[in-house]
Amino acid sequence: MKYNFGGLEEKFSSYDSSNIVIVPIPYDGTSTWIKGADKGPEAILEASANMELYDIEYDTEFYTVGIHTLEPLGPYASPEEMVENAYQEIKQHVSNKFVITLGGEHSISYAPIKAHVEEYESLTVLQLDAHSDLRDEYEGSKFNHACVMARAKEIAPVVHVGIRSQCVEELNSFDKENMFYAHELYYNRNWIEDVLSRIKTKNVYITIDLDVFDPSIMPSTGTPEPGGLLWYETLELLEETFRKKNVVGFDVVELCPNEHNKAPNFLAAKLVYKMIGYKFYM
Repeated sequence: MKYNFGGLEEKFSSYDSSNIVIVPIPYDGTSTWIKGADKGPEAILEASANMELYDIEYDTEFYTVGIHTLEPLGPYASPEEMVENAYQEIKQHVSNKFVITLGGEHSISYAPIKAHVEEYESLTVLQLDAHSDLRDEYEGSKFNHACVMARAKEIAPVVHVGIRSQCVEELNSFDKENMFYAHELYYNRNWIEDVLSRIKTKNVYITIDLDVFDPSIMPSTGTPEPGGLLWYETLELLEETFRKKNVVGFDVVELCPNEHNKAPNFLAAKLVYKMIGYKFYM
């Protein structure tokens, strides 16, 4: 079933009238524990169609900027094929639209990151995630979900936030000053300022693996980790990032929908909508 984000009518969702293009990539080819991230984009779009489009905090309706939802990309036989095909699709839109990509597993994020790095000369990737995803190769592929930030780091600086799970081989693969572990944020009242101080470029691309959130509010992920971020502190970081930087695009990935609990789907849809507001109404 095809859903437009927000359930929008044609007036606010046609390509020509929209400032935003949403690219669903329902790919789940390399995840290694709980499967189901391929159902994530549709679940987010379905939840968004049941969301109130008036935002209380901003006293406005964000959807009026126009939000066009593409047909889902795929299917793909390999992560390499997925990345190349998705990259070719996304790069057609980044010069004249604000592109939001919905996964799918985290491996999909390299495609929009690459497209945005090529469009914007100087750019930093802000990663919100429970896992650093910095393995150089995993299960025979350099484009496995566990390698996505290793590939991103090859083409742009990366600032990692909310990390609380790593393997030993990742420990020497990143700039220590750019790694913000979740347990350190808990005791640091100035952590948002510290994160922003590490973003040295004006342009920022944001990739959000939903397992950055604590499982108490986001249980529907493939690899949930205790000790994650909560709703309002995450929104505060994002709002400040949009306020002080030029966010050029973002993705939201790794929702594994649970038919018996749709609250996480709604959280993901609301997160996307709040970020649209931060971009266009701040």
